[in-house]
Amino acid sequence: MEDSEIFEVVVHDRNKPFLIMQGHCEGELWALAVHPTKPLAMTGSDDHSVRIWSLIDHALIARCNMEEPIRCAAVSTDGIHLALGMKDGSYTVLRVRDMTEVVHIKDRKEAVHELKYSPDGAHLAVGSNDSSVDVYSVVQRYKKVGECLGSTSFITHMDWSTDSKYLQTNDGGGRRLFYRMPGGKEVSNREELKLLQWSTWTCVLGPEVNGIWPKYSEINDINSVDANFSNQVLVTADDYGLVKLLRYPCVRKGAKFKKYLGHSAHITNARWSHDHQWVITIGGADHSVFQWSEESDSDQSDVPEMDSEIEQETQLTYRRQVYKEDLPQLKEQCKEKHRAVAMKKREKAPGNGAKLHFIHGYRGYDCRSNLFYTQTGEIVYHVAAVGVVYNRQQNTQRFYMGHDDDILCLAIHPLKDYVATGQVGRDSSVHIWDTEQLKPMSVLRGFHQLGVCALDFSADGKRLASVGLDDNHTIVLWDWRKGEKLSAIWGSKDKIFVVKINPYMPDKLITAGVKHMKFWHKAGGGLIGRKGNMGKTESMMCGVYGWTEEMVFSGTCTGDICIWRDMFLLKTVKAHDGPVFSMHALEKGFVTGGKDGIVALWDDTFERCLKTYAIKRSVLAPGSKGLLLEDNPSIRAISLGHGHILVGTKNGEILEVDKSGPITLLVQGHMEGEVWGLATHPQLPLCATVSDDKTLRIWDLSPSHCMLAVRKLRKGGRCCCFSPDGKGLAVGLNDGSFLIVNADTLEDLVSFHHRKDVISDIRFSPGTGKYLAVASVDSFVDIYNVMNSKRVGVCKGSLNCITHLDWDKRGKLLQVNTGAKEQFFFEAPRGKRQTIPGSEVEKIDWNTWTCVLGPSVEGIWPVVSEVTEVTSASLSSDKKVLATGDDLGYVKLFRYPVKGKYAKFKRYVAHSTHVTNVRWTQDDGLLVTVGGADTCLMIWTHEPEGHREIRQCDSEESDIESEDDGGYDSDVTRENEITYTIKALSTNVRPMTGVKPHMQLKEPSLDERPPVSRALPQPEKLMTNNVGKKKRPVEDLVLDLVFGYRGNDCRNNVHYLNEGADIIYHTASVGIVLNLTTSCQSFYVEHSDDILCLTINQHPKFPNVVATGQVGDTGDMSATSPSIHVWDAMTKQTLSVLRCFHSSGVCSVSFSATGKLLLSVGLDPEHTVTIWKWQEGAKVATRLGHSQRIFVAEFRPDSDTHFVSVGIKHVRFWTLAGRALLSKKGVLSTIEDARMQTMLSVAFGANNLTFTGTISGDVCVWKEHILVRIVAKAHTGPVFTMYTTLRDGLIVTGGKERPSKEGGALKLWDQELKRCRAFRLETGQVIDCVRSVCRGKGKILVGTRNAEIIEVGEKNAACNILVNGHMDGPIWGVGTHPSRDVFLSAAEDGTIRLWDIPEKKMLNKVNLGHPARTVSYSPEGDMVAIGMKNGEFIILLVASLKIWGKKRDRRSPIQDIRFSPNSRYLAVGSTESAVDFYDLTLGPQLNRVNCCREIPSFVMQMDFSADSTHVQVSTGAYKRLVYEVPSGKQVTEQIHIDRITWATWTSVLGDEVIGIWSRNTDKADVTCACVSHSGLNVVTGDDFGMVKLFDFPCPEKFAKHKRFLGHSAHLTNVRFTNGDRYVVTAGADDRSLFVWRCVHAPH
Repeated sequence: MEDSEIFEVVVHDRNKPFLIMQGHCEGELWALAVHPTKPLAMTGSDDHSVRIWSLIDHALIARCNMEEPIRCAAVSTDGIHLALGMKDGSYTVLRVRDMTEVVHIKDRKEAVHELKYSPDGAHLAVGSNDSSVDVYSVVQRYKKVGECLGSTSFITHMDWSTDSKYLQTNDGGGRRLFYRMPGGKEVSNREELKLLQWSTWTCVLGPEVNGIWPKYSEINDINSVDANFSNQVLVTADDYGLVKLLRYPCVRKGAKFKKYLGHSAHITNARWSHDHQWVITIGGADHSVFQWSEESDSDQSDVPEMDSEIEQETQLTYRRQVYKEDLPQLKEQCKEKHRAVAMKKREKAPGNGAKLHFIHGYRGYDCRSNLFYTQTGEIVYHVAAVGVVYNRQQNTQRFYMGHDDDILCLAIHPLKDYVATGQVGRDSSVHIWDTEQLKPMSVLRGFHQLGVCALDFSADGKRLASVGLDDNHTIVLWDWRKGEKLSAIWGSKDKIFVVKINPYMPDKLITAGVKHMKFWHKAGGGLIGRKGNMGKTESMMCGVYGWTEEMVFSGTCTGDICIWRDMFLLKTVKAHDGPVFSMHALEKGFVTGGKDGIVALWDDTFERCLKTYAIKRSVLAPGSKGLLLEDNPSIRAISLGHGHILVGTKNGEILEVDKSGPITLLVQGHMEGEVWGLATHPQLPLCATVSDDKTLRIWDLSPSHCMLAVRKLRKGGRCCCFSPDGKGLAVGLNDGSFLIVNADTLEDLVSFHHRKDVISDIRFSPGTGKYLAVASVDSFVDIYNVMNSKRVGVCKGSLNCITHLDWDKRGKLLQVNTGAKEQFFFEAPRGKRQTIPGSEVEKIDWNTWTCVLGPSVEGIWPVVSEVTEVTSASLSSDKKVLATGDDLGYVKLFRYPVKGKYAKFKRYVAHSTHVTNVRWTQDDGLLVTVGGADTCLMIWTHEPEGHREIRQCDSEESDIESEDDGGYDSDVTRENEITYTIKALSTNVRPMTGVKPHMQLKEPSLDERPPVSRALPQPEKLMTNNVGKKKRPVEDLVLDLVFGYRGNDCRNNVHYLNEGADIIYHTASVGIVLNLTTSCQSFYVEHSDDILCLTINQHPKFPNVVATGQVGDTGDMSATSPSIHVWDAMTKQTLSVLRCFHSSGVCSVSFSATGKLLLSVGLDPEHTVTIWKWQEGAKVATRLGHSQRIFVAEFRPDSDTHFVSVGIKHVRFWTLAGRALLSKKGVLSTIEDARMQTMLSVAFGANNLTFTGTISGDVCVWKEHILVRIVAKAHTGPVFTMYTTLRDGLIVTGGKERPSKEGGALKLWDQELKRCRAFRLETGQVIDCVRSVCRGKGKILVGTRNAEIIEVGEKNAACNILVNGHMDGPIWGVGTHPSRDVFLSAAEDGTIRLWDIPEKKMLNKVNLGHPARTVSYSPEGDMVAIGMKNGEFIILLVASLKIWGKKRDRRSPIQDIRFSPNSRYLAVGSTESAVDFYDLTLGPQLNRVNCCREIPSFVMQMDFSADSTHVQVSTGAYKRLVYEVPSGKQVTEQIHIDRITWATWTSVLGDEVIGIWSRNTDKADVTCACVSHSGLNVVTGDDFGMVKLFDFPCPEKFAKHKRFLGHSAHLTNVRFTNGDRYVVTAGADDRSLFVWRCVHAPH
């Protein structure tokens, strides 16, 4: 609804407000005023309109439009004037009667937010955002009489006193000030205000209205207040769309209130009508005016007491100091400090690994309905950060490890094969994964803060609803496969426990929670919710839909089941003692579970309870995997299937109830509370744990995985330890006492209580276990003699709590760590402190090592150690591997000793936040860890060095980027360091000085005199002898040919099309399709800047679809930001343009297997990776790629979701899950001494194999993301490119290699990269460097660094060069033949090349051995002169290509070289500001006959006059000079110069061509020009890469022209061929020659 609507709401039937009138449209609605005597309301809005409404019949009485948006309104006391405050700082006064203007006054610049008439009607106070209040006198036609300037922030509210002598204001800074009226002096003495009566109260600050604020609130969310003095009622309006009524005055914060909902978003204003019958409220963004009649019926803000368990749960916050998402940034911040360390060799990661094997634990204490049977009868649930799939037949577990923090909720898909889990996190995510493969199908992010607390799938399985833990408990409805949010809405201020989607109508859902039961339906992108109708809403703990779409059943915190139809409560049934935590709907009937530990089966109307099962120890079946801690534990989850009832309890047990009664315990863990104590048995596969839940437990670590014994303790405990013989078990408790119990029966042997604070560690001495060391948080270690139960020593000296202790082998020495990171040594048994140097500590034979300090473990502390502690460590008994646990939930393995900082490690995530303890078993076979608050005991199998099978869950690699250099190669370095700038920002290609021609002031010339008829007519500017009689101007240029290919810094950019009939490649900003039979080229010219990458769509549905990515400036989606074009190679139609925010440019593109998705990689500093639906132009997902350059990213050829990226020291394996990108680094540690090298290319094989080509010439072979093999030296130099053939799986590689007998830069391999065939490219280069490969039918297409494209036959290995180009630029010289359509080019790569336009190919090339700068034909076309960068010039005979003569008179580059039209003289212009003349008739000695002096700067272009007597020179100082030939004298008279006829014109300077200079050439220049042979046109090239066609001469500034794009920045030269048939242009940056066909005007 565009226009707003107005509802009147009678509070009795609040759910159906009816529309009274169309309201305001666009803009926020702020202004509201009520008439002092009549039932009228005035509103004004940002839509510039002011409207008057009747409160009786709700009609719009008047409306008028103002100049400005209206922000506030007030009616004078007599009801005659209406004042309106505007957004621009002005205000207007209208007559209410006929809406005519009385005055319009503007004294302020910022919006007027509040204005009020004084009660006596004499003054108007106007408050503005300039933080001032102005006072105007009404009777003096609103003359300004005072101002109040006390505030430092914008004015929000004002009220007058009843005697009109004072004004109170509130401002945005939360201050309340008082002023004397009308002058505006601030009142500092508050005494005089004591007895003031206020005529209105609309302020939100002050003691009378303290109670409007909740106890903990920001100041700004209540927008408006109005007091009704007579009834002592206050109305408030706030940002949440709530209207509340409170008692007035209300002095205490957090007062009780009644609340009403009507508006969608914030309410901007609320006012009582003049007779206090109605409240009128207006909404900001919903533009609506609501009118409420005052009745009394609304939500009270008090509700019955809560159950203790629920109370406890609602107080859990799940906030973290540090989220794992923060780590990358923290690392970056810490990196600086560690630059130096990173250079040092760091200890390498261990070869051993660990694999999660079994978890004892289930999260029941604060979650519900998180336990289900899967399709195959396994059981799925969650604990810590792991999704667990438990097989009860085999007693094994499999794990989904995609989460990195606590999972809080779990829902199962109706087909029971997929599961959704939601986790804690700053931007918390929901993962949908399948229970067989344990792979993520979709990850939903970006909507929930802090965590996700409830989930539900729709009955068709397509939708998913989630609820967040943010303050508003946002509800989101997703299309989970696409990863798209369908709708979202704030749910409730209080915690929501359940969300359920209606199984019959997926647009409806319910949510239930603390004092909350709501019925929602989807409306567009939002949800509309209505409260369940039940008087006082109780807290609901669970809910399900019943047998029809409108029946809903919910369980309350008092043990009732509420039965609802639609949103009306039909009845309640008492079901349990205490809260009903879980219910499940069956085909016929229901099953419920409650705090009373009873499972109840009901019929389908909750009339009869059919059966109850009590969860008791007495009915525990013999096959149970543990013991029930207590009878009737609180039941938190219930699910049915496979003939059983599955029950999850608050105590962390999972039970299976047989319908006939017996109960089997399947899995259990500790109850709520942190688990710290952990000890492994010295001989048997057992371990003991002790927790804050006041239990001590013994666990069997053998495959039976059960809890053997449990004992309740008086207090929680934090540590435990077995005696060396395994018979005794010591337990330290949190009250400072400890006990020793029998390890089998857990009965007390002895107990002591010497300390007040927590016992933090406890250890028996080795050998006989004679002594027991007991460490406490009190900073002491007590040593007891176990035999006679006496304390024999106390270790003093620390001032901080003791955290770890270890004995040496002899039982004589104790090592102690403290909380302040100190390390102490004490002698046993007396406890005398010893000082031992670090070097000696390592030599001591320690019995155990669990300490975290000291030189031998220095490397275990991470880079971000400020935010995380290493809490525990354990050294394996072979002293090779140290395991650690830390505060971020990581278990890490290091190679021992861990010397030097920041050692490398293997890291595993499964625990959620803290790993509190880790221990190896006695034989090092298992690692056991406990996870603090996640209550878990996890068992990991230890996989020794040689163990090479690829593991499902491998570790992640270490923190700091590896310091291996990654390898070096000049080509790679160049490609990595190249800075791509857009053409619009280019600067001069030549070092110019002086004033640009169009800025120079002209001297008046002699021609201003009146002409005398006897004077000769002005000669032609240009000799036009070779065009014949018919002179026709050139009208247009059409791109005909391009010689060039961008191979030196781009890759994988040459492809076959149409079964090999055409090839496609690119140079500059043109995509080129070349037909191999006709050699015809066609062009795609829609790119505005250089193309950097090209790929083709290989799916048959999209034949000839090409994607190209270009350079850009910023990623701001503007015209200069980089873009990707998807186009049809045959028709050149653009199918889609994707504007990217990859600033700088797009360096790689790749289509997915179905051809529908496109992957792109940016050149921005983060090297972002983005996936597009290119047909819609929609971005699907994007993620930061790597801190250094990524060269290539390619989809697996059989996948739409998997791709691999490679780059500098980078290889990553990515998965697209819905709209999220997940990635894994390649793991190298599986192969001895493998290091992360710079990776350049990627190819794929069957069975999830990936091949990556490296800078050293090796190819790495990966299975999943694990390195399994290295093909050493596949090439001798970098492997720049690889191609996977789809039809037969063969792989082509291309690299940098010297051609030899057996090797070549091009190789064809089998599918596994085991055997290969090498091809030599017969290019005559010393080193071949292949940059692009593609395989067609029996042919391989190769693009080289030297700008050649070659086709190689697979059978005969014959090479056919299809495309040639200059390999290094710039190309400086172009010379066209005087009579044939051929031309020469000279470039920095030291070659001169001869190109044939009709034949469309390179005819010849000459290697000069030095960079060439300029080239020119003699007038007859029999000689060629070439100028070199080193100052030498050469003359060749065209027929034999023999050197006729050469000379080096200069030491700096020759810029231009010209034969005179009579072939007698050669002019050579150089950077040394000189032009030398040589007389060719004197023979090949080439003696200089003269030179031109006083040239102000370097020479750019030269032209001879038609009679060979003059030469014009354009120079780098923007000056054009004329000299005589051969004397070298300068001609200065303008009249003389004007009479010269030139043979050619290539100068960019001179009055005749002043019009070629455009306005925007402040940083860049016109670099080259050429006038046509007909003398009618001039074509220019400039630094922006534009070719422009002008008429000649063009003496008027900024002349009209046509422009042609295609080149990169900087054109260096332009020439017409003979007969003006073609124009040839040369590019500096793009090393390309463009040939344009001239279109002549018809006669």
